[in-house]
Amino acid sequence: MAMYLNCMQFVSDQGITLSELENLARTPTNLNGMRRWGYVLVEPPPSGSRSRQPGRDWIIRTTTKGKMACEVWRPLFGVIEERWNKRFGSEQMEGLRESLLAVVRELDVELPDCLPILGYGLFSRGPMSERGQAKAGHADSDLALPMLLSKVLLAFAMEFESESEVSLAICANILRVLDEKGIRIGDLPQFSGVSKEAISMAMGVLEKKGLAIVEADPMGSRGKVARLTADGVEAADQYRRLLVRIEEGWRERFGEDKIRQLREALEPLSGEALFGGLEPYPEGWRASVRRPEVLPHYPMVLHRGGYPDGS
Repeated sequence: MAMYLNCMQFVSDQGITLSELENLARTPTNLNGMRRWGYVLVEPPPSGSRSRQPGRDWIIRTTTKGKMACEVWRPLFGVIEERWNKRFGSEQMEGLRESLLAVVRELDVELPDCLPILGYGLFSRGPMSERGQAKAGHADSDLALPMLLSKVLLAFAMEFESESEVSLAICANILRVLDEKGIRIGDLPQFSGVSKEAISMAMGVLEKKGLAIVEADPMGSRGKVARLTADGVEAADQYRRLLVRIEEGWRERFGEDKIRQLREALEPLSGEALFGGLEPYPEGWRASVRRPEVLPHYPMVLHRGGYPDGS
């Protein structure tokens, strides 16, 4: 979905420049992946180019495969939102949409339609343009539900990361579940909701910062355990305090009623009912892997494929 929202929704077989794509999407895409997977072609401009690497004036256009994929993807937002109306109740979903819109309309920058691919240190990338530029041809009220959810969550992440040395993705998914006693590395996907590859990237950051240690299991098993250092324990405490402080700041910034209504609209969706739609497509790759027991507290969209659990 991230690759549709940060790339394919803006590209056609007529083609646009890579510069235009980034202005419209307001965030980079995984260009090499999109080419490798066969969804797009990237070609030099008509005037030619001496470089073998795509520049901002190069043209990106959909392949036949990419065009067919877009025809499948485009209506899914409406289809799934209607399923959610039936599952959670249309009144509940309308309340959620209005609560999200109330915040999005007051954001002072135009954010991407999706959570961006995490960058160095697994930090969230900021917007590529200011509000009023590259509005993607729609008003806020026309945005699909995942776009509204993404904008609000990204705004929170950007504020969090302006004050934290560790990204919200790492804090919310990995730092949150670790302790000073140690947890088996093999158990972290089950506890965090993100893939082992995403955990490996996050642990690399935590170890480099001296916040966590990976060592042999003291119980003698062949696996390894990860545990927080004293600095890591303090970082976990700071993470929780910062979450509370930013939410309190949002109550002052956007209004007590708006943030209360947003929380009340989100809370009923955070339980087991969300898993009702996670039955994988029989021929898809997720059907062959273990079904998630929890969802990430912050989606980790990586270059690996753009999946929200870092797969």
